[in-house]
Amino acid sequence: MEIPAINLKAIVVVHWLLTVWGCMAWLPTSFAWSNFSVLAIGVWAIAHRDSIDAVLMFLISMAITILTDIIHFGIYYSLSDLATEKGRDVFRFSAGMAILSLLLKPASCFFVYQMYRERGGDYNVNFGSEVISREEQGGRFYFLGNSFFFSCCPSLCIRVFPHLACVCFL
Repeated sequence: MEIPAINLKAIVVVHWLLTVWGCMAWLPTSFAWSNFSVLAIGVWAIAHRDSIDAVLMFLISMAITILTDIIHFGIYYSLSDLATEKGRDVFRFSAGMAILSLLLKPASCFFVYQMYRERGGDYNVNFGSEVISREEQGGRFYFLGNSFFFSCCPSLCIRVFPHLACVCFL
């Protein structure tokens, strides 16, 4: 089954409108700043049609805002008890639009990932770590994928992280 092509402009406009409506009553400015910053990256991805980096940044930041939106809703949703009767209607509308935006973000991430692949992006995300073969290591520090290792003998290496070391066997 063919995946429908969704325009990046449509994704940005829909999330912009839902974010504006979601910020009407109860969410803090950090919610607005995070979502509008992501939408600015989306505008960058629209302006640079051949840029893989712009689409990847938009995808990663959209995925991060899924988590931050959940945190915002968990912290600030109880403020509806303080609203007056007239304010409750605005609160319900605002909350509904913010929740709808959150529910649409995973689908938007999927379509943005498809655009990332269409623009020439890899199926897996590589952050530039190089792979050095076992012959080149010689008991020194080396990179394997995205991990940092120290090897003292061919069958044992110590995986080194900034504050954590764990042993792995090759």
